[in-house]
Amino acid sequence: MIDQNFCEFLEFVLTKAFANSQDNLIKRLWCDGVLLPQSEKEISKKHINDNRQIVTTAFIGESGQDKYQLTISLGKKALSKYARNLKIEECIPPATESYWYKIDTINKKLTVNLY
Repeated sequence: MIDQNFCEFLEFVLTKAFANSQDNLIKRLWCDGVLLPQSEKEISKKHINDNRQIVTTAFIGESGQDKYQLTISLGKKALSKYARNLKIEECIPPATESYWYKIDTINKKLTVNLY
């Protein structure tokens, strides 16, 4: 389920993950918000199942205020839970790891991969 609770949890985990990064540039970043997608269609079960991702906006940076395009890619477990209206927060990998996100600070894009 993609709701405000999921967005707040992802914001928290991203901030911790950035702080744990080995890259000094990323270590200085933090996330100050993840927005819900603009339309209900973008988070409909059919749209998510067909595209296996959600594109939205996150505010990231040293000030936490730079607008980034956020792509949330859903893996098998997240897709299954989403289809059953279950919470997908547990599909976010641990903040101690960095393999699950890719950040492009030049083009202001962030991709996160859920289980």
